[in-house]
Amino acid sequence: MQTIKVNGQVITREAIQFELERLARFYSEHGVSQEQLRAQLPELSQRAAEQAIGAKLLLDEAARLDLPVAEAEVDAQVEKIVRQVGGREAFEAALAGQKTSAAEFRAQVRQGKRVDKLVERAAAGVAEPTEADIREYFAAHTEEFAKGERVLAQHILISPDGDTQTSKDEAKAKIEAIRGRVAAGKAFADEAAAHSMCPSGKEGGSLGWFGRGMMVPEFDQAAFAMKVGEVSGVIETQFGYHIIQKTDHDAGGAADFDEVREQIRDLLRHARRGEAVTAYVEELKSKAKIEYV
Repeated sequence: MQTIKVNGQVITREAIQFELERLARFYSEHGVSQEQLRAQLPELSQRAAEQAIGAKLLLDEAARLDLPVAEAEVDAQVEKIVRQVGGREAFEAALAGQKTSAAEFRAQVRQGKRVDKLVERAAAGVAEPTEADIREYFAAHTEEFAKGERVLAQHILISPDGDTQTSKDEAKAKIEAIRGRVAAGKAFADEAAAHSMCPSGKEGGSLGWFGRGMMVPEFDQAAFAMKVGEVSGVIETQFGYHIIQKTDHDAGGAADFDEVREQIRDLLRHARRGEAVTAYVEELKSKAKIEYV
């Protein structure tokens, strides 16, 4: 990968990777499959590099303009991040792991808020997508919003203590006993909460909806082959021994417009704001020294 410099300062690979992950996450959340993302990786990587350059220019311009950020805004953003990472203790551990002080982190948050304000300024006046715009986009991209087949299920996992046959036999015996209790009328969710070694046990073993290929092959095959309401036999995977209770099945098919209206609105809004910000960044680029070495 080429080294990129903006006004003499190197754009790090970490900055480009951050932009790539953000792009992939956005498109994934808006209906683009993993297969499509992989096919577009070279293009996405180039776009990520350009976005990293733009981010650097915006950061520098926001600092130059010294856009005001209230302490309350910084406090609110820090608290939001604290909640996202699991609390104050986890947050402080993350700072320590990154060798970053609380003051340095607040400074980074302040910088980010300045950039947000600059972006809002650049995107001011961008028109909201109309209903006609949204319907037109849906009509042109209907296939992209098609829903794949998916399953709603919960499971219980018992993992062996080690690699010995004895530990495997003990784990299998335990899951078989659990299945027996479920067959006799015990609530699956209660058994999952009491015995499952998967974090999902805390939620009664719920895995939510998942599509084909999202689980390991043995689990995937069993879940899609089962009838709704059925409890599987014991299934062995690389993680141990499972039983599955299937609670719903969606065959997939064409997307309903009402289901994806807001998703398309967000996509179009993002694209329009992106065009405005891109034009602003291009203006900044015209005044900057950008080197590919």
